[in-house]
Order: sequence, then structure tokens, then C-alpha cells
Amino acid sequence: MAETTDGKIRLQEPRYDSDISIEHAIHHRRSVREYTEGSISLKEVSQILWAAQGVIGEKVRRAAPSAGATYPLETYLVAEKVDGLTPGIYHYLPREHSLEKVCSGRHAGTLSDAALGQDCVRDAAADIVFTAVYNRTTSRYGERGIRYVHMEAGHASENVYLQCQSLGLGTVAVGAFEDALVKELLALKKEEEPVYIMPVGKV
Repeated sequence: MAETTDGKIRLQEPRYDSDISIEHAIHHRRSVREYTEGSISLKEVSQILWAAQGVIGEKVRRAAPSAGATYPLETYLVAEKVDGLTPGIYHYLPREHSLEKVCSGRHAGTLSDAALGQDCVRDAAADIVFTAVYNRTTSRYGERGIRYVHMEAGHASENVYLQCQSLGLGTVAVGAFEDALVKELLALKKEEEPVYIMPVGKV
């Protein structure tokens, strides 16, 4: 773990190839709700976050397509059992490929309570939470931009599914949760709304 002078955690450079083909990952992708007690590595977290919302190419585009390159999504990591990372809640910064700590402590149980008690959220080594600042997209596309934001969340979610499959990890997309409780836990701004929770763990 490389911590910068401003307290941010610089993540390892992602890999751009693997021994698992995209066809294999698609064919074997499943929603996994049960995980072992094993931890995941910070290197794996780095790879998953890059697949979700990381920067690609020379024009600072993202790994998931976005309507008009408005990029309404923000990504948070609720880390419980990540080797090399203190348990806590972190905000992913795509341009820097780094993490910024929101708060310390173990919060998967609280997130699970907000997600109507779903065990997969509590038992995961880490939970990824996608949030959306709708105005980034609706300011350009009007009310239809809401649909575009939800489409983008789906793109990012599938990237996480396929990246987890290639790493031998399990995940599932969770949409059932109490918005206000998630917002409070992540200390989100008023205009920022949670849209997806994705627990990640060993299988």
C-alpha cells in the first residue's frame, strides 16, 4: 500500500490482460451470495475498482461507457477483510487510481442492515457501493438522463461481475436497500444517491 503525502492510498497499476478470456468470464459469470471467511488482496481490489470506473485510454475516459461522458457515478469501498488495507469506508478516485478514506472501522454489518439484512453484504470481504449524482447527466439530457444513469450503473456492475470472475471471486448486484441509511453511512452529499451495492468475496 502506497500512501501519498495527502493521505490518499495509491493503488497498484491494473493489469490489461489475463489468462481468462472474456468469453470464459461471460460463460461462467454467476451471482454469488455466499462467501468464505477468506480475505481478498488490495491488488484484487485495485483491479476491480479499475474495471468498475477506472480511467482508460489517453482521453481520460472510463472503463464503463457514460452518456455524453458525463460520468454521474461515484464508487465507494466498504472494506472489511482486505489484506493491506485498514477496515473502513473509502471513496475511489478514478483519475488518480487511489482511495480516499471516508471513515475507519468495520461497517459491513451496518450496510447489511441498510440492505434489509442481506447476509451477502455482511459476509463479504468488501462491498462496492455505486452512487449517482444525477444532475451531471440530467443537466444535459433532461429527465431522460435518469435512464442513462441507470444504464451506466448496469455497465459498471457487469464490469465488476466479469472482473471478479476472472479473479476467481464472487459478487452479486444488490438493489434492495434503504437509501437514507446508505446515504448516512457513506456520508453522501445531498445530491448524491446510492444505486447499487456489490459485495465481493472469496468463493
